[in-house]
Amino acid sequence: MIRIEITANHSVEENILEAFKERDVAKFYTKYPTVYGVGSTGPRMGDSIWPETNFALVIWCEANEAKLIEEAVAAVKEQFPDEGIKLFKLFDSSAYQLSPHLALPKPEKSQENKEIQEEIIEEDFSYLFRQRNRFGPEEENT
Repeated sequence: MIRIEITANHSVEENILEAFKERDVAKFYTKYPTVYGVGSTGPRMGDSIWPETNFALVIWCEANEAKLIEEAVAAVKEQFPDEGIKLFKLFDSSAYQLSPHLALPKPEKSQENKEIQEEIIEEDFSYLFRQRNRFGPEEENT
């Protein structure tokens, strides 16, 4: 299972949900209607100084759906590059073992899902290494 967290400006909320609908993904999600914070596109605090606010979505899905969700968000981000759209992925292989009372069956992993998940992990590590090199120790002392 993969946990996807999406944070974006309210101005693109309908665009993101419509992109999901077009791809028939993210039918089930948790929405945090108002989220404050500071990101690379600036503060979103909902006050008189920084009046904008964000929203957040949390989605649990399999690797193949995660890939389609990423594509949907990328398409919206391409349309609205300055709206602070962020997507984060977290992997959790123990998602079906949260409570012994639920007794949910663990889904069988198809070869396709396994390959997609390995590809996503490889992309994530590549991104982390690029970020580490970008903000390495040599820049911390300046």
